[in-house]
Amino acid sequence: MPIAQINIVEGRTDEQKERLIHEVTEAIVRTLDAPIESVRVILNEMPKQHFGIGGQSVKKLGR
Repeated sequence: MPIAQINIVEGRTDEQKERLIHEVTEAIVRTLDAPIESVRVILNEMPKQHFGIGGQSVKKLGR
């Protein structure tokens, strides 16, 4: 059972997250020849103040 775990910063729409889950699932099915029913995708969505770039949070950077 392939499991993909993806960390993203908050701010994406539900539609974008659904599309991400779909596309990652399709890529795993094609690449590993895995049955689609066995693929799991986990999205970990974090607040912008919990992710830093160059010593500053993404929130502070305005991203």
